[in-house]
Amino acid sequence: MLKVIINGCLGKMGKVLTKCVQDDDELELVCGVSQHPNDSALFKVYPKMNDVVEKADVIIDFSHHSTLDDVLSFATKTKTPLVIATTGYNEDELNKIKEASNIIPIFHSSNMSLGVNVLLRLVKEATKMLADFDIEVIEKHHNKKVDAPSGTAVMIANAVKEVLPQVEYNYGRYGREAKRTKNEVGIHAIRGGTIVGEHDVIYAGHDEIVELKHIAQSKDIFAKGSISAAKYLVNQSAGYYNMDNMLG
Repeated sequence: MLKVIINGCLGKMGKVLTKCVQDDDELELVCGVSQHPNDSALFKVYPKMNDVVEKADVIIDFSHHSTLDDVLSFATKTKTPLVIATTGYNEDELNKIKEASNIIPIFHSSNMSLGVNVLLRLVKEATKMLADFDIEVIEKHHNKKVDAPSGTAVMIANAVKEVLPQVEYNYGRYGREAKRTKNEVGIHAIRGGTIVGEHDVIYAGHDEIVELKHIAQSKDIFAKGSISAAKYLVNQSAGYYNMDNMLG
């Protein structure tokens, strides 16, 4: 049995992940961590990672970027592999993750969905063939989502930039002097209702449009993806891993 600690266990994604872990015969949930613990959980919940006394084979983090220092401190101190599925990190925080991966294996992805990561590969191929087309990214999420644009939208834009390093990002185009420039990628965030997650990549050329799209129909896909990542990660040495490593 793979022993798991969930950071952010009482959040929306944390609750989904908790159920998926408990339903998996290969996993054992040893405890959880939440900034807002309560007595309703049927397992031990700590307010901070560094309060945890249990040992585990892997940590899965679906929390908030503000808890990064706490989870990295615990994981490196205890030499516990860490799956990071949290979004909203700035450049400094991303560098901290990379530095910690010199000590422990870390799997980091802003989107744990298999389908999204296939989409990213398709984006790279489409961008190579449609380099002269105008490229726009539109993401839609529920009205409770905090960060914008989504981590996945940034991943998509970065996939375009890998192929076309000269592009610049334009977030939510606005104004009377907002004419599109040739080397820009527009990134637009929509928030409403209970949308789980939708991402569209539009390639607009002369008299033709190509669209790539991914729709998440439940949060289970992200939880199950992070579980697959955890099972992969425990067999790795210290280093920085993502979906490309796992999918091959």
